[in-house]
Amino acid sequence: MKNRGIRMSSLLTLSNLAIVLLILSGAVFLFARTYQQQLIGTARTNSLRTVTQVSSTVNDYLAEINAVMRTLEEEMTDAEKRRTDFFDVFLRTRPDVVAVSTYDPAGNLSHCYSNLGPPTGTRSDGINLSLDLQRLFSEPDGYVSAPHVVTFFQDVYPWVITVVSRLDLEEESGERWIALDISCSDISSYISDSGVGRRGYCYLIDTYGNIVYHPQQQLIYSDLKTEDSVRIASLEDGSYVEGLVIYAVKTLSNGQWRLVGVSFLQEFLTESLRQLGTILLILAALVLLAALLISAVMSAVLSHPLRDLEHAMAQFEEDADRFNYDPPKIAVREIRHLSVSFRDLVLKVQQLMKTVREEEINLRKTELRALQAQINPHFLYNTLDSISWMCEQGKNAEAVEMVNALARLFRISISRGHELIPIRNELQHAESYLEIQAHRYKNQFTWSIDAEESCLDYLCHKITLQPIIENAIYHGLNGLVDDGEILVSIREDGEDILFTVTDNGSGMTEEQISAIMQKDRSDRAGIGIKNVNDRLAIYFGPAYGIQIDSEPDCGTSVLIRMPKVTEEADYEKK
Repeated sequence: MKNRGIRMSSLLTLSNLAIVLLILSGAVFLFARTYQQQLIGTARTNSLRTVTQVSSTVNDYLAEINAVMRTLEEEMTDAEKRRTDFFDVFLRTRPDVVAVSTYDPAGNLSHCYSNLGPPTGTRSDGINLSLDLQRLFSEPDGYVSAPHVVTFFQDVYPWVITVVSRLDLEEESGERWIALDISCSDISSYISDSGVGRRGYCYLIDTYGNIVYHPQQQLIYSDLKTEDSVRIASLEDGSYVEGLVIYAVKTLSNGQWRLVGVSFLQEFLTESLRQLGTILLILAALVLLAALLISAVMSAVLSHPLRDLEHAMAQFEEDADRFNYDPPKIAVREIRHLSVSFRDLVLKVQQLMKTVREEEINLRKTELRALQAQINPHFLYNTLDSISWMCEQGKNAEAVEMVNALARLFRISISRGHELIPIRNELQHAESYLEIQAHRYKNQFTWSIDAEESCLDYLCHKITLQPIIENAIYHGLNGLVDDGEILVSIREDGEDILFTVTDNGSGMTEEQISAIMQKDRSDRAGIGIKNVNDRLAIYFGPAYGIQIDSEPDCGTSVLIRMPKVTEEADYEKK
């Protein structure tokens, strides 16, 4: 009964703790959500206020420019000498003005006043960016242009905004329009220096969404940054929240431009929510502290030993080989006995695993050696017979070549007892076999090998390609009227290496492919494709092996997949 009472107390403590946590979590969530909405509202207000202030500054500057423009229009009525003197003084007092130009009704330049020197003409393509005649047809009283480069001057290309106005002069004067080229630097300083937050910024667009000025203009032109200015141009004046971005839009007094402020909610929320989180964490810690103190005694007596034992079992499941368990001194007798029993179980399982693993390794090595030891006696007999015939016919050079190829074939087959050899050695083995067979069949087929250089230092099973090539010669090319062709390719495929052997022989049906993949060694088939496939599966796992793609009278393609291996010991230990 006493134990049952302790269990019920523990359950009651945990239930109360869960209820407290649930109520506390709900309250924190609601409070944080309300607080976040208030912060977003404040951020929108601040963004719109900043944009309004910047737009007011830009409006004042544009109003000043309009006043200057009216003064210039009045000065156009003066005589040439007085006009020149006026502009000398004017340009010295207004460094933001790059040039003042007048144009005749056809758009030709009449006069140009500038501290940059006399004009040299328009661009080579004849385009004057400071005067748009087509736009004057729709706005005959004048307009304000987008930022552009003035091309009047020699080796100087200032970045300006042009204010164009109509001149009401006598027709014989030949001057119809006046253009005031203003440096973009002043307007850009008003906008660039008035960001919204640390990362926020402002930029100008026209009513169609075309960007007039952007502090990150170079990134925009280089397509490294984009703005959805066309959609923003369709919005009314005000502030908008889209995801984690706040857009504040304000139309300037000229009605042609709109100022857009971009700010990021994360800047406004991060610090405030961090402070709020700190306060809530302190409150939550105080609330939970009492519950933790209540459960501390029960955890020390019962829960901790059981949790430690559970953790030890989980570690044993993850790494049974290297796991070592020493039962701790526990006051509860039943748990202490359970810990001792678990230690004994661990020792017995580890011993059993060691025995099974040793048996599996020995069995696998025996199977591999048995598969690799199968060398076709008919191939050896026929090769030696061919060499003998060549010697009798006086073809000593060809006989020497076949003997050398046969020697290389057997030397690589032995490979000093290694199960895995470099792919470049396996290719030499395949080349030697192909040379021998080409002599035997009197060059009735051609062959080529295409291997990626990056694959050659990886390891593969010795005598992997030879059985596949042998099958292609005996079952694919044998009996062909035309010359046969065998292509061997090796390439990387992610973490794997793909060997492909393709021939233009008679091909096979699905039934023939299935029979080959199920057929063990025979006197004619040498090691056999099935044995190669089994050897790959035994050594590397079921995901690796051979895939045959063939069609009667169209040839056969054999795909061999194996992993990238750099050390034979990596697989010998498995």
